[in-house]
Amino acid sequence: MASASSGPSAVGFSSADSGVPACPLSSVSGVKRSMTSEAPCASGMPIKKIGHRGVDSTGETTYKKTTSSALKGAIQLGITHTVGSLSTKPERDVLMQDFYVVESIFFPSEGSNLTPAHHYNDFRFKTYAPVAFRYFRELFGIRPDDYLYSLCNEPLIELFSSGASGSLFYVSSDDEFIIKTVQHKEAEFLQKLLPGYYMNLNQNPRTLLPKFYGLYCVQAGGKNIRIVVMNNLLPRSVKMHIKYDLKGSTYKRRASQKEREKPLPTLKDLDFLQDIPDGLFLDADMYNALCKTLQRDCLVLQSFKIMDYSLLVSIHNIDHAQREPSSSETQCSTDTRRLAPQKALYSTAMESIQGEARRGGTIETHDHMGGIPARNSKGERLLLYIGIIDILQSYRFIKKLEHSWKALVHDGDTVSVHRPSFYAERFQRFMCSTVFKKIPLHPFWKSLKSKSQIAPTEQKTSDDLEQDSAISVIPRCQLLPQQC
Repeated sequence: MASASSGPSAVGFSSADSGVPACPLSSVSGVKRSMTSEAPCASGMPIKKIGHRGVDSTGETTYKKTTSSALKGAIQLGITHTVGSLSTKPERDVLMQDFYVVESIFFPSEGSNLTPAHHYNDFRFKTYAPVAFRYFRELFGIRPDDYLYSLCNEPLIELFSSGASGSLFYVSSDDEFIIKTVQHKEAEFLQKLLPGYYMNLNQNPRTLLPKFYGLYCVQAGGKNIRIVVMNNLLPRSVKMHIKYDLKGSTYKRRASQKEREKPLPTLKDLDFLQDIPDGLFLDADMYNALCKTLQRDCLVLQSFKIMDYSLLVSIHNIDHAQREPSSSETQCSTDTRRLAPQKALYSTAMESIQGEARRGGTIETHDHMGGIPARNSKGERLLLYIGIIDILQSYRFIKKLEHSWKALVHDGDTVSVHRPSFYAERFQRFMCSTVFKKIPLHPFWKSLKSKSQIAPTEQKTSDDLEQDSAISVIPRCQLLPQQC
């Protein structure tokens, strides 16, 4: 039976509208799978575990002892139902009580008059603030059928998280959305944030903050698995050459040796200072837009007493990519994905800082595949994919205690856990003075800028190639004379 609760009251809601396309779940067919993972085999094989994330005896990822395949199926069944049922409700303004509504629907394996039969154990699916999140999706131009098609038309793709949180990450097959498991406190904090988040998005949809499109909970095996649907910052169709998680702190902010052994490790602040000491260079207009967006976003986070967030900076090196061998199959796949229409407004890094570009501005976002054009000190052309992540950390008592202890042993201004106002100031200062810089007013950079404006279809002449090779050997003092 389906129910919706807001405070003490409960109101029923109707089944999915037949006008909304059904969600074909290719992962649901086959033998019935248990919602709870199997016990380790008799040989005593140890189960790897980080937080709630583990691996069962068959090698499949689990979360709170629920297998990943069962969780993906439950998510798709639940979202199919909740989006369909929401389409039967009339459009209206968002009211304060909408932020606190929780709708619940039970999915027995044999099916019911509201739910289809499935090949998993019974589970319950909860949807938080459905009307409010529908508004958020509409604000970013996401239609219900597009949302449903992206998340449910094909199996979700599991990503391997590099963090120590133990969260599970899934990406939709079209690269539009990320699904992440969150802890109870994080989900609770997000619910409290929703009214302010609503106000902020109304004032300015151009933001590097995460775009939240839905908050759900799967109850399986006596456990609550809470998930959030967000925008995907890193398109799989673009090869990333290096990636950083930056906080503006230097205390223990270096990637471990184990992390560095990964194909695309997530490096940290000290790694950035060592790898790119001169920073990343942007056009003046782009730099100003980026720093203004960061300043505005940090002010919002500070007002909510949020801290310990990071700026994810992923770099695609255009010049390196052109020198790398690529198969025709990969190129065809990349081109197909790049030409696919984007469902969400302001979802790319470029649009997040220059939202008017989507609506006929001067920036050609398509040519840059959503990335922000930049240069390094060698003059190489880069595309930056950036976004603020991990914002569901409130400066509660435990964080205050953590900072006080670290400050006794180390310099309090260098640790990442600090009071929100100081954290925001340090974060902005590091990003806009160390990480990102304006392209210097120097003849060399002007020549590079003019060369970067060559049309994509225009072929370089042999003279151009000769000049490129000559540029690559210009001493660093000629590139950045102010640092010599």
